[in-house]
Amino acid sequence: MKLEDILIKAHELFHKYAIKSITMDDVARELGISKKTLYQFIMNKKELIEKVIAKEVETSTAKHEAIKKLNLNPIEELFEFSKMMNELLKTQNPALIYDLRKYHPSLFNKISEIKRQKAYESVLANLKNGIKDGFYRKEINPDIIAKIYVSRIEHNYDQSIFSISEITSMDVFNEILIYHLHGICNSEGLKILNKKLDEFKNQLI
Repeated sequence: MKLEDILIKAHELFHKYAIKSITMDDVARELGISKKTLYQFIMNKKELIEKVIAKEVETSTAKHEAIKKLNLNPIEELFEFSKMMNELLKTQNPALIYDLRKYHPSLFNKISEIKRQKAYESVLANLKNGIKDGFYRKEINPDIIAKIYVSRIEHNYDQSIFSISEITSMDVFNEILIYHLHGICNSEGLKILNKKLDEFKNQLI
């Protein structure tokens, strides 16, 4: 038994049943080990939750870095990031976020801040590269635009505005992305954007 195995199983249980209903007994039973053995790796449920969430952030970061290594142009890169985020949202149980926010607010705030900062840094880098490569308008303010984009994405996760099916819909993600790109692209960037949109439409036919 390895810590990695425990985190994978706990991640699976948390995403399926949320956090509050899962006990350390449940995790041990699903792993086929005693609770005593489980406690050799994890001190308590709070530590387990922290390690599972940290692992999830690590996995998301690795996927993000893999996209960056594809050497796409900034517009293509944004489309790939959007698809990645959409897939992550589709596998996420809203009850998990609810439990995390209600029963572990300090951890929820910590993770939210980490995700917000990583998203900001990613969008900022994309904007600067887009300007440098000649696809985005030179007169835009990358710092302000990055903050607006991240704020808009976070606001759209509010289920009082969008349903969970809308939040995870590619239509919503594409509208947000297209809205963003139309505001920052120059004529060259718009050519690439329109080409990407044509490719996307052809995939749906």
